[in-house]
Amino acid sequence: MSLPKNPVVIIPARMASERLPGKPLADIHGDPMIVHVWRRAMEAKIGPVFVACAEKEIADAVIAAGGHAVLTRPDHPSGSDRVYEAVQAIDPEAKYDAIVNVQGDLPTLDPEIVRKVFAPLGKEVVDISTLAVEISEESEKTNPNVVKAVVGFEDGANVGHGLYFTRATAPYGNGPLYHHIGLYAFRRNALQRFVHLAPGVLEQREKLEQLRALENGMRIDVALVDTVPLGVDTPEDLERARDALK
Repeated sequence: MSLPKNPVVIIPARMASERLPGKPLADIHGDPMIVHVWRRAMEAKIGPVFVACAEKEIADAVIAAGGHAVLTRPDHPSGSDRVYEAVQAIDPEAKYDAIVNVQGDLPTLDPEIVRKVFAPLGKEVVDISTLAVEISEESEKTNPNVVKAVVGFEDGANVGHGLYFTRATAPYGNGPLYHHIGLYAFRRNALQRFVHLAPGVLEQREKLEQLRALENGMRIDVALVDTVPLGVDTPEDLERARDALK
């Protein structure tokens, strides 16, 4: 087994947000949130980092901080589509053989998590890798907003084959349940294939984009981590991120 040799990290970002408009530029101790995310991704040290921006003001903020930014169409239906456009723009010769997609609203992200989502690509049969954490709060087990990764982790294993993702409480029976974390690493050809697939039946039913890959026979492996990164979706989340980064 060997990891892809030349990965790149892409952070998709757009100003539109129902609960926190303009959140990439939300101030956290003097810097925009997207700059904090970019710094965390750089600290992972697995490859160059680019921010795929829907708007020029995001790109300007990243460039002012010393980062690399790529302007993309504002109307992409998903972050994966934005990431793919950015990769095509920065690497038309396809030198990057893997892409790590880091969400742009994770300013307190542990760089180790970025490394962990990349690691399962060391197994050549894996097209896409992602993350999960064991659910510890009972209320999360039945909460449809907490997406469950159905993975049969063997004893002592921290990577397993992702069989399904669901908003339901699954799998049935005694044993742990796992909260899916929406960071992804793609092989270059897998990302290209994925963004050209039609939305899947189960994807549209569960409103989970990763099911499109499973419905089309792609393999997703899941790495187990200890905590869920703090995603910033509301003003309250933003205050928690500011407190965490004091």
